[in-house]
Amino acid sequence: MLKYFDPFLISLLLIITIASFFPCYGFGVIFFNYLAIIAISIMFFLQGARLSRQAMIEGLLHWRLHLLIFTCTFIIFPFLGLGLHYLFPAMVLPDLWTGIIFLCCLPSTVQSSIAFTSIAKGNVPAAICSATASNILGIFITPFIVGFIFFHYHQSTFSKGNLNIIYQLLFPFILGQLLQPWFRECVLCNSRLLSFSDRGSILIVVYTAFSQAVNMGLWHQLDFKQFINLITIDIVLLFMILVISFTLSKLFGFCLEDRISIIFCGSKKSLASGVPIANVLLPHSMVGMIMLPLMIFHQIQLFVIALLAQYFNKRTN
Repeated sequence: MLKYFDPFLISLLLIITIASFFPCYGFGVIFFNYLAIIAISIMFFLQGARLSRQAMIEGLLHWRLHLLIFTCTFIIFPFLGLGLHYLFPAMVLPDLWTGIIFLCCLPSTVQSSIAFTSIAKGNVPAAICSATASNILGIFITPFIVGFIFFHYHQSTFSKGNLNIIYQLLFPFILGQLLQPWFRECVLCNSRLLSFSDRGSILIVVYTAFSQAVNMGLWHQLDFKQFINLITIDIVLLFMILVISFTLSKLFGFCLEDRISIIFCGSKKSLASGVPIANVLLPHSMVGMIMLPLMIFHQIQLFVIALLAQYFNKRTN
């Protein structure tokens, strides 16, 4: 039975509460950004040291899984956002609807998708390949989709922040793979180290991301009704994509480990990628309001996926 008072979920709630009242400013922003980079890099290094190369090759070749995740991320998600806008155009302000559709066009998260897949005992190699590819290709795909929907012509951008995917994620993982003969046994014998790395990196990213949201005026830009409506739309979006990804993964005969990867990677949206892409594609005067749906969705998805990860973890024990 799922425990709703799981220590990790309590930690998430505590971190968000702290970020709401004590968000990081000035030097604190720089400190926590670097701390998040270090924690995420360590997590990927440990994942690289733990995962066998044969498992990685199998993950790379698992094209059916990657195709389904990409379909959920870049095709089904935007159609869901457009459909909700068509059905309920007056539910929130026009800028918020722009933000909702914008978030539907974004790539998947990388670190949290992989970390939660690891916690849930899903197919981590496939999740690493798919989430990383989604984030890198999203540099080009997201501007194209956003341009097609909003501007009716192709716009592309390449953010320096997206280059950090290579330095912060791929390089530590490859280094872990290269040093695997010396570190793998140690990592496998210390499973708590990997678990601490997974959960710790998520908590740091949540605090950093939510501090950003608070500093951008999350609690001051919306009246209560608009805020509740926005939360409702984000929850409905997440629920629909979770049901669709679960149904499709089961319909196409994927095993439980693969279904976990599909659900977790195909339902996530990246705040880290969304901010720089929005800054380039959209007018600066609109970015704050347009980013609100993504910032709220980001927190909701972390809680819901954390619940699912704990459920799958206990189910596979």
